[in-house]
Amino acid sequence: MKTLPTLNSSPSQLPVEDPSPGQPNESSDSTETLDTPITGMSCASCATRIERRLLTLPGVREATVNYGDESAKITLEPGAVDSGTIVEEIRSTGYDVVAREESLTIAGMTCAGCASRVERALKDVAGVMEASVNLAAEMAQVTAIPLPGLSDALRKAVENAGYGVIQTDEHVDAHEEQQERHAVDYRSVRQRFLIAAAFTLPVFLVSMGWIPGASQWPFQAKAWFLLAFTTPVQFWAGRRFYVGAWNVLRHGGADMNTLIATGTSAAFAYSVVVTTWPGALAATGLAPAVYYETAAVIITLVLFGRMLESRAKNKTTGAIRALMDLRPAQAFVERDGVEQSVPAADVQAGDVVVVHPGERLPVDGVVLEGRSAVDESMMTGESLPADKAQGDEVTGGTVNRSGYLKCRATRVGQETVLSHIIRLVEQAQGTKAPVQRLVDRISGVFVPVVLGIAAATFVVWWLIGPEPRLTFAMLSGVAVLIVTCPCALGLATPTAIMVGTGRGAELGILIKGGDVLERTRQLDTVVFDKTATLTTGSPEVVAIVPADGWADALVSERAASAELRSEHPLGEAIVRHAGGRGMEPAPPESFEAVVGGGVIASVDGATVVIGSPRQMAESSVDIEALRPHALEYQSDGATVVYVAVDGRLAGLIAVADRLKSGARDEIAHLREQGLRVLMLTGDAEATARAIAEQAGVDDVIAEVRPEEKAAAVERLRESGAVVAMVGDGINDAPALATADLGIAMGTGTDAAMETSDITLIRGDVGGVRQAIGLSRATLTTIKQNLFWAFIYNVIAIPIAAGVLYPINGMLLDPMLAAAAMAFSSVSVVANSLRLKRWRA
Repeated sequence: MKTLPTLNSSPSQLPVEDPSPGQPNESSDSTETLDTPITGMSCASCATRIERRLLTLPGVREATVNYGDESAKITLEPGAVDSGTIVEEIRSTGYDVVAREESLTIAGMTCAGCASRVERALKDVAGVMEASVNLAAEMAQVTAIPLPGLSDALRKAVENAGYGVIQTDEHVDAHEEQQERHAVDYRSVRQRFLIAAAFTLPVFLVSMGWIPGASQWPFQAKAWFLLAFTTPVQFWAGRRFYVGAWNVLRHGGADMNTLIATGTSAAFAYSVVVTTWPGALAATGLAPAVYYETAAVIITLVLFGRMLESRAKNKTTGAIRALMDLRPAQAFVERDGVEQSVPAADVQAGDVVVVHPGERLPVDGVVLEGRSAVDESMMTGESLPADKAQGDEVTGGTVNRSGYLKCRATRVGQETVLSHIIRLVEQAQGTKAPVQRLVDRISGVFVPVVLGIAAATFVVWWLIGPEPRLTFAMLSGVAVLIVTCPCALGLATPTAIMVGTGRGAELGILIKGGDVLERTRQLDTVVFDKTATLTTGSPEVVAIVPADGWADALVSERAASAELRSEHPLGEAIVRHAGGRGMEPAPPESFEAVVGGGVIASVDGATVVIGSPRQMAESSVDIEALRPHALEYQSDGATVVYVAVDGRLAGLIAVADRLKSGARDEIAHLREQGLRVLMLTGDAEATARAIAEQAGVDDVIAEVRPEEKAAAVERLRESGAVVAMVGDGINDAPALATADLGIAMGTGTDAAMETSDITLIRGDVGGVRQAIGLSRATLTTIKQNLFWAFIYNVIAIPIAAGVLYPINGMLLDPMLAAAAMAFSSVSVVANSLRLKRWRA
């Protein structure tokens, strides 16, 4: 487990050793020192500029920035400013602080108040910029400055809050370990519930008089019988509530365990006093009565609810487990000419991996030998296997269906595409939606407020309630403690996000976090990049029109030679076309790619320029002679590039890129949802309009250079639109980041995937509609969960306190309160699990 540090930490949260460089400590004049690594500085004036900005922050006593070792030493007044503010101030000057994401597995959380308490403790550790705690996943995601020597600080902060950090074995998969812990916890809760139920049943039947002759038992005999059967339930089955309450109480807090332990202990202790000294109660004029069944039934019902909740929560992590199951445990590696089986985790980049028919590929790689059909449906969504031969790339987790393959491993372990997908899903499931902020504020004071309401209820009933006042006071106070359910509040958001993002992963949609969900609700405009997003990205030459004095074969040959080193889809199409005609283009003596314009190359001593009308104008080439032909092909949706040799027009080449199958229908569906759909492209206006008409989009933004895409998106946002940008290439990354919501095709580049908010693994246009629909459905589920969690507590607490008693004589029995509380959290999880069946 890796952990990190925050500002505002107390000395007890920090390691006791002498502080190492970069480690905060408290000096004799009650200040703290934070060493922060800074990137992007190019000279001493950069350091001076950062120092001046830092010194403007309130609470910063001193700031020294060292350009040589790229760090800042900042002396602070304790609690005056947090790490996030310092990092934002540094970034606002144009420099950066490299942050690191860390995950911790938290033990002992039972309700929203627990998660809120742990989160506050983590944010108070020096160096932490952000911390998010997920009650359902029992995980904390921490973003922090990568300071050395502070691994113990986070652990101690969590322990000081009354909880624990589970140390994970680096040799054991964290999810497998967590799954095993959940299974052990489920079995433990189930065992305690079954034994508690066995002891509670006779207690309940005797108390209710449902056993023949039980009503005739002497009071003392019945009371001692009930005490004997209730004690194991109270102190063995209910031990987890006492342990949890004590762990938090000794650190000055309270949680769900506190409410259960306090409520059942009150009923049990009162009953023990009556059983032991019945005369004392009789002396007050009250008839002796015991409430063992209240304590026993409450504990049994709460355990039953916890058991159901644990089982349901395990289902919310099913998507991660399904992805993990795609990774084979063993791999066959060829070493020293011998094929041997090794753990898949031991495969190194460069190893030769042998994959037999029916086996999953353990790593990403390139085929060296063999031919086979590989099932890539988990990545592409295509039901038909893809043919693979020498030189083709293969992806870990896919299935070799038929032939024998020998591959060289290129990406292994955490670098594979599958591991990247799992990591994105993990991060998404650990985040919170902004709507959770209200819940966090309430959770922080929920349990103390409930304890206060319960105490007030007890006092009011004791002072002005009907006889027997003490009994009414006790039962009403216990009902308030038991009926409240901070669990439901804590599970409302994370379970929905976990199930929603998990369902997305099953559909090939990676949603990065909870904040993405809220942005989808506000969308009114979707902008598609054209090439490889709306179109296949595999254009073909449809026509070559030579200028006077040129033959089309010569134009094709010169253009192919100039484009031989190009990686642009149009250039590759030109080279393929020449190869198809039996030509062997000569490599250019020089080559320059003009971003958004074309190429300039030297071929057989001649200067060849290929590109757009803008590029021709910049090269002083007259294209008027072929413009009518260009307009004709552009009106059919083809992209036209001109070819010039030594400053004179040689011809034009028309290249067409087909729309992806189903693109028009999917765009129509988006428009039916009230979304405005635009297309963004560098194509000429006429070409862009023709393709836009084929696709059925509302409008087109044409002749946009790659570096101008982000500005085009920003202009839309400035006009009041809430924009989703859909793209795939590295030149789309700035536009994806600029948009309110960035959606990247997973068939594109890693840069686009990292910059985007949503990644469509399969590169299918229909994934855009699915992503928006699933995000909105998940947000709707969150709101439903929060509504029912809030309304349950808003209604249940006053009823338990007895507000209806003066009206209709109604009081809430603590046993019914326990049943209601137990099923409230289960209902929230069950509602979230409905997303597993979501379909567009």
